[in-house]
This record gives sequence, C-alpha cells and structure tokens, in this order.
Amino acid sequence: MSIVPEAERPNPYSAYGAHGSVLVLNSGSSSLKYQLVNPVGGEAIAAGTVERIGEPAGIVTHTFAGNRTRRELEVPDHGEALRLALGMFDEIGPRLADAGIYAVGHRVVHGGAEFSGPVVVDDGVVDRIEALVPLAPLHNPANVQGIRVARELLGDVPHVAVFDTAFFAALPAEAYTYAIDRKVAAEHDVRRYGFHGTSHQYVAGKVARVLGRRVQDLHTIVLHLGNGASASAVRGGVPIDTSMGLTPLEGLVMGTRSGDVDPAVVFHLARNAGMSIDELDTLLNKRSGMLGLSGVNDFRELRRLIDDGDEQAALAFDVYIHRLKKYVGAYAALLGRVDVVAFTAGVGENDTAVRAAVCEGLEGMGIAVDPERNAGPDAAQGERIISPDWTSTLVMVIPTMEELAIARQCVEAVDGGRPSSAVTAG
Repeated sequence: MSIVPEAERPNPYSAYGAHGSVLVLNSGSSSLKYQLVNPVGGEAIAAGTVERIGEPAGIVTHTFAGNRTRRELEVPDHGEALRLALGMFDEIGPRLADAGIYAVGHRVVHGGAEFSGPVVVDDGVVDRIEALVPLAPLHNPANVQGIRVARELLGDVPHVAVFDTAFFAALPAEAYTYAIDRKVAAEHDVRRYGFHGTSHQYVAGKVARVLGRRVQDLHTIVLHLGNGASASAVRGGVPIDTSMGLTPLEGLVMGTRSGDVDPAVVFHLARNAGMSIDELDTLLNKRSGMLGLSGVNDFRELRRLIDDGDEQAALAFDVYIHRLKKYVGAYAALLGRVDVVAFTAGVGENDTAVRAAVCEGLEGMGIAVDPERNAGPDAAQGERIISPDWTSTLVMVIPTMEELAIARQCVEAVDGGRPSSAVTAG
C-alpha cells in the first residue's frame, strides 16, 4: 500500500461548501481554546486561546493570516474569556459576521453511556451533560459553563456538543465491562468509556483515505501520544478496545498521569501514607507519569536530560515505551492482523525516538520503522509511511486534527445526517 496524492483523493465533505465555517470551542477549567474551521478543506481560518481565566493576569492570543497577536489582561471568568475572543475576531479578523458561521461546536469530555454521537444543544442536553459531572468532575463543569456562555453570546446559530467518549460507545461489552460487582457498576455507571475519541476516529478514517482504501477493510492500531496518551484497536472503522477507561487516567504512561497501576496502590497509600482521596487524585493525575518519574513532562526536555546522562530520565523513557509495546502487542492479538500502526498527536507526530523505540523488536510481528523515513527531512510534515517496504504492517504518522473532526461532526448533526463515506475519511 502507498499514499494516494491529495489531489487524487475524493472529498466526501465537498457538499459542506454551502455551509460556511464552524467555530469550535474547547472550554477548560482555566482556559478557552477556539478555532474557526473550514469543514471542506480542513484549514483553520483563525485560532486562539484565552489562558489563566480567573487569575490576576490572563493571556489572550489570536492567530489570523499568519499573524499572531498576544495580550495580557485580567480575565475573571469564562464569559469574559469568550467576549475577548469574539472581540479579537472583530478587531483582528476575520469578522465573524462575514465568516458565514454555520454552527458552534463544543468539545465535551464525557458523554457517559448516553451520548454516542454529536448532538444539537438545547436546555435538556445541557442538563444531561451536567448530570454526567460525577464521571468527569475535572472537565465537564467547564464544558457546561462554556456551552452556556456561548449560547448567550452566539444565540443566532446552532450549537453542537461533540463528545470525547462517543467513538468508543461502540466498544463490545467484553471490552467495556469491568470485572466488579455488576450491581455496583450499574448503579454508579462504572465501565470503560474511552477518550480522545474524535482523534482516534479521525486518524482511523484518515489512514483509509490517504491509502485509497475503505476503512471497513482495515485493522488499525492508533497511538494518540500527547501529554495525555491513549491507544485504540480499530477493526473496520469500529473500535474494539481502547486504553483509557472510566476516566482518562487508565492506560498508557502520560505526561503527568500514571496510567495503569494496581488499584491497591490507592488503598496502600491511604492506609500507610495517610493520603486523602483528593491527595491521591492529585498524585495520580498531576504528579505521576513522566513528570513523576523524571521531573519533566516535555519530551524535548526529557531527551536533553537523557543525553546528559540522567538515569531517572532514561528509566522514565523505558517505562513509557514498555507500556506502549504491551498495548501494541495486546491489540495485535485482539485484531488478529494489523494493517496499520498510526502515530498521532504531539509526541507521536514529532518524536522520532519514541516511534523507533516502540517498533524496535517487533519485526517478527511485521512491524518495523525505517530509520531514514522516520527521521528524514519530512519528519515534522504531513501524513507519511515510515516503515520499510518489506513489512506486512504499515507504520504511519498521521497528524490529528480534532477541531476539524469536531467541525465536520457539527455540520452532520445540524444537517441530521452525514456524507455517504464520512466514516471512511479524515
């Protein structure tokens, strides 16, 4: 298999041309990220962030037409953050009144078992998302707040919620069921939900599109490696397993999250270290992973430490790779065959050493990385194949575009349908 040139790939989203643009919002506890997206071509027309919401000195950045504007000012709440963002559009461009906004898309982290796809927002949807706060107390409250504020300020266009968990609603019962008392699990909604779903779905579809194949014919392992990291096994466009679970804490070693640990670690530390639930939550979510092992969670800094002979940094890297290889092997067993291993997100797209180390020693499984293709001059550019010609499995780098995936799902939700091959294309 080889990559089909962009000009020769059919675009199932060409019908979106009449719909204009989509404003995608990602509201965090102390930040607001936004991007104005063309759902046809996929380009970001403008983008920005509002950081340090609620702190004395906030930071607003806005990028348009290659120019980046940065300002420091107080941002007391999310309402003011969105007002500032909208003001940047009016002042710097493009004017939203002229952008033909078709919808506003909201990234929502947790949709529980209720939301299996994008949904047009009304008051009832907002209440249902808020009811899921116990499953995502660190994320859903900010998501709900962002939706409410945006609906007040941008009330003349449809708003759509797109859920990180939605793609993995299709997991088979044997993959999403935890082996605990079933009555307790049912009463408290304890199951595997999975996260980064928009990225995994986009990448699995993009793999098919760039290879000129039907997604239904491919078995793919997607490795979304950023500060948060997750893996998925996708058979024919449908996920059969993923590494994150009830929350984004389970699975791979991440920037500050531990990933898989024996649950009894929590009991041990509570009993013997006197740690509270909140302290344990902070430990496993914010003081573990690469940061907890090496003192840094930026892989560029980690590489500098390793090059300087730091043994803890080297161990952290080895632990990270060891966990990744375990998941690749496990998912290969579940899939039966692996057509593609796709690396994506910040670390996956840019760290040649991580990609090489994950695939090292897997030649017997038909998985390998060609050193020149992996580290060549195009190593930081678009989608590409980095495996040698002899392998039975393609190893690829596929840049993720979550905002584009959200924008396209917004159009589909507002239209009440989707293009004929939407699930096959990224």
